Amino acid sequence: MESVIKCVRNFIEKPCGVYQEDASLFGSIALKVFSHQYSNCEPYRRYINYIGKDTESIKSIEEIPFLPVQFFKSEEIYCGPGKPEKIFTSSATTGMEPARHPVAELSLYETSFINGFQIFYGNPSDYIILAMLPSYLEREGSSLVYMADTLIRMTENSESGFYLYNRLELYEKLSALKKGNKKVILLGVSFALLDFANEYKIEFPDLIVMETGGMKGRGVEIEREEMHKILKNCFGVENIHSEYGMAELLSQAYSNGNGVFMTPPWMKIIIRDFNNPFRVAEAGNRGGINIIDLANVNSCSFIETEDMGIKTAGNGFKILGRIKNSELRGCNLLLG
Repeated sequence: MESVIKCVRNFIEKPCGVYQEDASLFGSIALKVFSHQYSNCEPYRRYINYIGKDTESIKSIEEIPFLPVQFFKSEEIYCGPGKPEKIFTSSATTGMEPARHPVAELSLYETSFINGFQIFYGNPSDYIILAMLPSYLEREGSSLVYMADTLIRMTENSESGFYLYNRLELYEKLSALKKGNKKVILLGVSFALLDFANEYKIEFPDLIVMETGGMKGRGVEIEREEMHKILKNCFGVENIHSEYGMAELLSQAYSNGNGVFMTPPWMKIIIRDFNNPFRVAEAGNRGGINIIDLANVNSCSFIETEDMGIKTAGNGFKILGRIKNSELRGCNLLLG
């Protein structure tokens, strides 16, 4: 067990420039993680046996069975050493069961989201980070709040901080910060950013506005493109960035506003066929999004999500909406 966990940690901790030359390592590490999780994660093993998959025949990541994300609501998806340090939970509307993700080592989660942030945006200390995350801040167990809090502390700047519903205070803060020369990120749950946009307008072209999704239970869903149009007009920016994450994952994908999400090197997207969830969709076809997240080494790294998408060049992907009849998720925006 320890050797597999150490192998994953070493891969995630590699300097950014080394990932390209070691890209072939991903597949071999993923297969080791699969073997470890099949042996040690009882619900995952039970699921694989139920679908009748011969694990000895699996020679590539495309052949690995992906665990439907709903299992995080009904089962203890865990194979870490000892008791988990933390249990992250998803947001859920009335009548819906939240997902539970036991995390064996918070340090591994921190390594994943800090290194992922640095790959796409650089050092947190280069920024002032403002986080507008009402509802997430008002409940226990949010992995998004944990990530934002850590990044805010890493800025080592007293101007960084959280905001609930104090939109006037945020407006005044942004008005003051736009006169400075420090880069600013406004990380916000979608409904809170839209609420701000309904009351205020500020021209801040250098501001990085990053939405995390999260319209669940907040009225009529709107498409991401329409939401971005409203936010661009509100903040006077050219693009709206996006973060793709969920309680069941310990890594995040980011979009700089072009509609394409990119993953860190230890996270990979595979598009599954709509008609056969155990088959990879043909190149260029839309389908269900499967995610390999090596940082999930102590739970399950192979997740069948309820999101629909399509692969782009490299390991980029676009989110095209929710798969019909699936539940709403707090950290992902319905696209219609």
